[in-house]
Amino acid sequence: MIKSMTGFGREQGIVDGYEILVEIRSVNHRYFEFSSRIPRSFSYLDEKLKSFIGEKVSRGKVEASVSISKTEESDAEIKVNLDIAQGYVNALRQANESLELNDDLTLSNIIRFPDVFKIQKILDDEEVVWNAVSQICGKALDKFIDMRKTEGGKMYDDISSRLNFIEKKTNEIESVLPSISESYNNRLYSKIKETLDDNNIDEQRILTEVAIFSDKIAVDEETVRLHSHISQFRELIKSNEPVGRKLDFLVQELNREVNTIGSKAQDLSVTKTVVDLKSEIEKIREQIQNIE
Repeated sequence: MIKSMTGFGREQGIVDGYEILVEIRSVNHRYFEFSSRIPRSFSYLDEKLKSFIGEKVSRGKVEASVSISKTEESDAEIKVNLDIAQGYVNALRQANESLELNDDLTLSNIIRFPDVFKIQKILDDEEVVWNAVSQICGKALDKFIDMRKTEGGKMYDDISSRLNFIEKKTNEIESVLPSISESYNNRLYSKIKETLDDNNIDEQRILTEVAIFSDKIAVDEETVRLHSHISQFRELIKSNEPVGRKLDFLVQELNREVNTIGSKAQDLSVTKTVVDLKSEIEKIREQIQNIE
């Protein structure tokens, strides 16, 4: 079944000590275009997400938003800078000897001096982070695709209905063509009889003129191709594969055949039917702009 290019999926969860929120949304686009909103410190996830989502999405402007935070442990480690602390101790004791003061130096005195402590950020393991994000992203992607399928189902019903209408009108055109030729035959015969004002009419000449006219308005090839395109259309919209570009081509072909019929039409009813057909084809064209 066809899928829409419009979709949204959201999933939140905790994996390996990381609380992760992933949102995926998309709108129609001729090709697959990906962008992401990720904390700068996790920017390395961008290409991984693009490949991960691109395996299941072929068309659409897709945006993935990812929020990541640790649930328990701190992402920083505090250490004592022993070299600086020892330097302070040595300097103070030298001053103590020179000034002949009591040595009341304690640890609580030392830790008040600047740069005694150093804070080191604990780097996240990229593989661990990606494993956690990919699990949540996979669930969000499933919801995203489900929404696309649901929207695609609605589009399938609408397009199927319009294809039925086009097929019905094509059959009507085929059914009236013989009567158009017969009507032309009668008009031509009456006109010639009126002009000559007698019954000395060249029947063979009339038959030749009617044959020429019938050939000019013949749209058998066009209606046959219309039926073929409709059949192909129905098969494609049942497919689980991306078919948007193929459908776009078929719509152009449907338009081409209908335009040709319109240019050949010598009958008001056919002209009106062609207008109805072009209107339905345009509505289908608008629909398939959003099909993956």
